[in-house]
Amino acid sequence: MSEALDVDAIRADFPILAETVHDHRLVFLDSAASSQRPRAVLDAEEHYVTTSHANVHRAAYTLAERATLAMESARRRIARFVGATDPDEIVFTKNATESLNLVARSWGTANLGPGDAVVLSIAEHHANIVPWLQLAESIGIELRWIPLGDDGRLDLSGIDELLDGAALLSITAMSNVLGTIPPVAELAERAHAAGALVCVDACQSVPHSVTDVTAIGADFLAFSGHKMCGPTGVGVLWARRDLLEAMPPFLGGGGMILDVRTDGFTPAAVPHQFEAGTPPISEIVGLAAAVDYLESVGLERIHAHEAELTAYALRTLPDRFGDDLRLFGPTDTEHRGGLISFAFADIHPHDLSQVLDQHGVCVRPGHHCAKPLMRVLGVGATARASWYLYNDTDDIDALADALDDARRFFAI
Repeated sequence: MSEALDVDAIRADFPILAETVHDHRLVFLDSAASSQRPRAVLDAEEHYVTTSHANVHRAAYTLAERATLAMESARRRIARFVGATDPDEIVFTKNATESLNLVARSWGTANLGPGDAVVLSIAEHHANIVPWLQLAESIGIELRWIPLGDDGRLDLSGIDELLDGAALLSITAMSNVLGTIPPVAELAERAHAAGALVCVDACQSVPHSVTDVTAIGADFLAFSGHKMCGPTGVGVLWARRDLLEAMPPFLGGGGMILDVRTDGFTPAAVPHQFEAGTPPISEIVGLAAAVDYLESVGLERIHAHEAELTAYALRTLPDRFGDDLRLFGPTDTEHRGGLISFAFADIHPHDLSQVLDQHGVCVRPGHHCAKPLMRVLGVGATARASWYLYNDTDDIDALADALDDARRFFAI
């Protein structure tokens, strides 16, 4: 059994959590959108900027060498963090959206043609839908959809038929709306048996549990720094090296070439051929520090802590609010992560969020970049509360108290 987290000590690592909002302590329940950053990450970026900042690669002076070493050290640490054995399988992007677009535009354009099938779930984020819709429009690929079951989990009863003849399964490792955790390793095994590759949107899973790209059977895996205690403006695509080496460059310019002539160009070796222009160097350094921080806390402990918070929320909130509260997603913690999306007392989620903010409680209203899923759920928007290693049951209690006040406010 994992040792319990010392949440008070962890909160002390995050300067922003000492803030007050409308004379209330800050209750940050929006980490599924962007998590907060610990002092270790802020210090790492400051140290880089004040001691080592220069452009990476090629230059021979000391600062440039320091910057290059810092960036390539980060690549190795991030590779280890997701279970990759080859650091050159790590491509730095500006976010997971760019990573998924890279897969669609580079691998997809080179390998897919009219009638080739890509399998998605109806629970995908727009970042894992729109690039494939664009390919459907431009080259005529077929999109197939895994439906949602009544229990908030994916309905996999027809998965083998959906995968039959497909070229790719592109699937979330955790729904950012429902918290649903699909059986990615099982799905990858079935996809590979059907001859399909597997792309995993791991934005909501990499920050919260141990990730091993080999164990889950991924061929591509995308995630963002800003959801895992790191900076905005940096994302990661991991992909098998043989796939990367066969893919054409995604963007053209400096840094991604070996040679340029008037009649053509020769790209650099992977991963650099996919990193055109100046990379987000200080953000990469900050992301590596975030990886170090999460490893120091322990991903197993973080996952266990979040499961306890989810169980507490699923137990206490329905008991307190009854029919005024409609929760979306699985009702057990085995198949869902650390968030809840909900409708409350016929109050529009945006109005609800504004009232909760008066209590210092931060939740996110909206469609959460998942409009196809919202249509299946029969709602235009939900409110979403999501927790992380710095949250505890007192934050869920604060959410409940704020919901009580919102119910009274809108009853007037």
